[in-house]
Amino acid sequence: MSYVLDASAAIAVLLDEPGADKVAPVIAQASISAVNLSEAINAFARRGVDIEAAHDVLMGLEFDVVAFDAGLALSAALLQPATAHAGLSLGDRACLALAKRLGVPALTADRAWATIAEAAGVEIVLIR
Repeated sequence: MSYVLDASAAIAVLLDEPGADKVAPVIAQASISAVNLSEAINAFARRGVDIEAAHDVLMGLEFDVVAFDAGLALSAALLQPATAHAGLSLGDRACLALAKRLGVPALTADRAWATIAEAAGVEIVLIR
């Protein structure tokens, strides 16, 4: 089965955080939105890691990076009303929009997503 990764899932694998054991076995069959890739790179930059080095390490994870195109932009925007109460960001909605497009579950560490799964029409798999 394929999955779409939220930035938190990719970060969990690289930092060996709780939940990494749920993400690592499926990473080669996973996709990530370019928006979420940028979020993950930025998270490492905030920790003082060189941005280009962070990018190289993340790209070594072997997931498929999917461009955030006009269709995903619209889909993410359409998710805003259903997810506003949970405080989801554009990056969160980009991940959900991609999972919805591909018809696969989204992997995340963000527990707030469990409250919007039905409204978003996406299966959410919490990694911790």
